[in-house]
Amino acid sequence: MNSHFEQRLAQLKKISAATLLAGSRIGLEKETLRVNPQGSISQELHPEKLGAALTNPYITTDYSEALLELVTPPCDSVKEAVAFLADTQKFVFTQLDDEMLWATSMPCVVAGETSIPIAKFGSSNAGMMKTVYRRGLGYRYGRVMQVIAGVHFNYSLSKEFWQAYHESEESNADLQSFINDNYFGILRNLQRLGWLVPYLFGASPAVCKSFLGETTTSLQDFDENTYYEEYATSLRMGDIGYQNNKENESGIKADYDDLDKYIDSLKGAISTACPEYEKIGIEVDGEYRQLNANILQIENEYYSTVRPKQVPNGNEKPVAALKNRGVEYIELRSLDVNAFEPLGVSESQLYFLEAFVLFCLLTDSLPIDDLERGEIDQNELDTAHRGRDPNLSLQRNGETILLKDWALEVVTAMQGVCELLDAAAEGQPYQDALAVQTAAIHDPELTPSAIMLKEMRENEEGFYHFARRMSVQHSEYFSNIESSPESHEMLIDTAKKSVLRQQEIEAADKIPFTEYLENYLNSE
Repeated sequence: MNSHFEQRLAQLKKISAATLLAGSRIGLEKETLRVNPQGSISQELHPEKLGAALTNPYITTDYSEALLELVTPPCDSVKEAVAFLADTQKFVFTQLDDEMLWATSMPCVVAGETSIPIAKFGSSNAGMMKTVYRRGLGYRYGRVMQVIAGVHFNYSLSKEFWQAYHESEESNADLQSFINDNYFGILRNLQRLGWLVPYLFGASPAVCKSFLGETTTSLQDFDENTYYEEYATSLRMGDIGYQNNKENESGIKADYDDLDKYIDSLKGAISTACPEYEKIGIEVDGEYRQLNANILQIENEYYSTVRPKQVPNGNEKPVAALKNRGVEYIELRSLDVNAFEPLGVSESQLYFLEAFVLFCLLTDSLPIDDLERGEIDQNELDTAHRGRDPNLSLQRNGETILLKDWALEVVTAMQGVCELLDAAAEGQPYQDALAVQTAAIHDPELTPSAIMLKEMRENEEGFYHFARRMSVQHSEYFSNIESSPESHEMLIDTAKKSVLRQQEIEAADKIPFTEYLENYLNSE
């Protein structure tokens, strides 16, 4: 790696940054489909005992009424985040009636678009806006694409760390500008090196044929009910997954050069009409089909593997929150649900990702030009579809390099970062996690995608039977573990309060939805 990386790492060791890094915050968002015992997507409403999806901060829904999203608060450590997610998932299982949670990113037994119920958030204007937004996604991209599940890794460094790093870099910028610029440096490097995440953690090398329906595909037949690719890692992240394809054709790309350019690029997309979406209509026969007919209805529609985030105040737009208060944390969105982990993600994965993010901070991060943008997109696509091919070469600065060689460069350089993080940890969890992933680079058969295909072959089962078997195993796992009584009571209390809060929001509405939506879309 470059000399600046080594200098920065050495400087962090000098200022005892391990203690400052221990103040970082980690959050997780895990999406998971509720399914019936046969593995079909649930047609039942979001369970009342889980509270109101609009207002429960820990248990909500994503696109579909059946697609749960389990959210941890920002936690002080990997262990704390994992424990919170485990308690939440355990609680969900105790509240389900004759249903289970699907163990993989890709759904199965999809009986067409109408089998996917759009999430409902109540009768308030805020709730209606969420539902209409989802309705719009269905019209634009199809509902099936919206029920692919993933795990999001949220990460922020402490103010104390940023102050010390600001001094060590001898920056003349004010602190918040320095923080914004460095978070964007991380985001650009996470895109440049983003192919490493599906290679190491991709867990969707096969899909149920029902997912693609009648769509023609270049995927191979695994059996009569399953498509796959021999060297695929994450078909979820490939070209069969959810992408803003029409947005690409319109030539709009979020600009990650800096915060202002990022905000301006998204503002342009949410305020520019798209002729194809105008054909859908906005309000038709008294029902809203979408929030507007622009390239993006709102910022969240922009598909990206990484996002800068700031917590909005009330009804504040995400771009306004970023403009007003800067970047608070980053969100990495490219993790498949790990079918071999009851939680969908392991502690080891999270230790690796934390070290990976810090590596991306310390590595030089120039703006991304058009050539590199093309390389980034192609590298992600190639890794998703054939990342375990030992002969796969990626593009780097106009030249080709074997994926394996580039990956080994990265993990070798990460050793020093892991040592720094382990200095304030119990044992050496970061170096241990690095060793596991280094082994998977040397031997692709150790990756989750390879293990999944191996098990399917050994058990003579297609993707549906594999995924259902793992889902049943996870259900049994959660029925046999105990969560803390305090956590269980807290989640019950939060669910009850969320219902009351939704009722308060509905009672407080004083204007019709049309006016509410217009006010929101025109706000700065």
